[in-house]
Amino acid sequence: MFPTVEARRDCLCHLAFVLGTLAILLLVPVPRAIALNDAQQLVVESWKLVNQSFLDPDRFNAVHWRRLRQKALETSINTSEDAYSAIEAMLAPLGDPYTRLLRPEAYSMMQSSNRGNIHGVGLQLAHRQKDKQIVVISALDSSPAAEAGIASGTLVLAVDGKLATDLGLEGTAEQLRGDVGTQVLISLEGPDGTKQDLTLERRSIDLRPVRTRRLRGDVHTLGYLRITQFSEGVPEQVRDALDELKNREVEGLVLDLRNNSGGLVSSGLAVADIFLDGGTIVETRNREGISDVIPALPQTLYNGPMVTLVNSGTASAAEILAGALQDEGRSQLFGSRTFGKGLIQTLTNLSDGSGLAITVSAYVTPSGRDIQGEGIVPDHELDLPEPLNPGGDSDYWLDDAGRWMEAKLDSRIQPKVLNP
Repeated sequence: MFPTVEARRDCLCHLAFVLGTLAILLLVPVPRAIALNDAQQLVVESWKLVNQSFLDPDRFNAVHWRRLRQKALETSINTSEDAYSAIEAMLAPLGDPYTRLLRPEAYSMMQSSNRGNIHGVGLQLAHRQKDKQIVVISALDSSPAAEAGIASGTLVLAVDGKLATDLGLEGTAEQLRGDVGTQVLISLEGPDGTKQDLTLERRSIDLRPVRTRRLRGDVHTLGYLRITQFSEGVPEQVRDALDELKNREVEGLVLDLRNNSGGLVSSGLAVADIFLDGGTIVETRNREGISDVIPALPQTLYNGPMVTLVNSGTASAAEILAGALQDEGRSQLFGSRTFGKGLIQTLTNLSDGSGLAITVSAYVTPSGRDIQGEGIVPDHELDLPEPLNPGGDSDYWLDDAGRWMEAKLDSRIQPKVLNP
């Protein structure tokens, strides 16, 4: 049956409407993807890196992570400085001070530090989560900060009049760096609440991360090995130092990790391998909740008796080493509670020469202790105040550890627990 005239007319009208609509659509220009400039690409690059590997992805929902990227790109971003500000604003809601942007100069400084070179006053800093304060982990040996007696736990209130809480962790560190010979004014609050302003002169600091000497007692000769940072080359330097001490026929070892704020985790793991004969060094946990046990090799370079000194300036990779030695029964710890940094960061080059540090995993000691914010309690806590010059002539903590080791070496004397 053929359609009626009315039906055909309706069909033609509908077809005309569709064709008319298509004609209108064809006249409207189709929007094309907007090309991003280099500065905007830097923001997108940073967002993607964090999105792929940040330890706590649950934070993304809490802070509307995708919206933060869009919000950043809606601002005017034409220069590198615009991009840096946008990235910092984007990362801030995550609430992790260790996931941060490092501008090219700061990134270069950090790389130099990892290679054992630094220009500045020699302060190792951390961000205290509970009150956003910038706190001193330790002052590097022979640095202007160490010579001024700045102790672990000191708060940095301001640098050259700029509040540290406004600058943040990386901003404060960047303000402290500078050309050799220039001066910087630092406002501090000591662990006892005393406030002071110090003017320090920046200089080139030779970190000398590995130092060693013999300790002569009444009966026994001990080796003293101090590691101040886990930078590149430290594992090889430790091996050389131990070979030298063994050639000098030391009977035991005092390992000193005081004021070692960490550094390269890979370097700390390699040093742990030197002292542990099998067993576990550390267990890491990633964003998927997967645990990765990192074992020690079934051999050791030094298997003699040892004790280890730690303090509140012992952090990060140094805590990994100390925790492994304690949990595996390899060495007893002497000193005071460690700092408590149990998070691990990766450091990635960005396309313009800046860098991005991202917290990618947390670690626990071989026995499963999570030390983030808690630290490691030594087997033997020593009397306070602690010596200001670790390894120096008036280092009574070193004397206590040495006497304990001598007692252990002497089979006629049972080791005496100091300040249990």
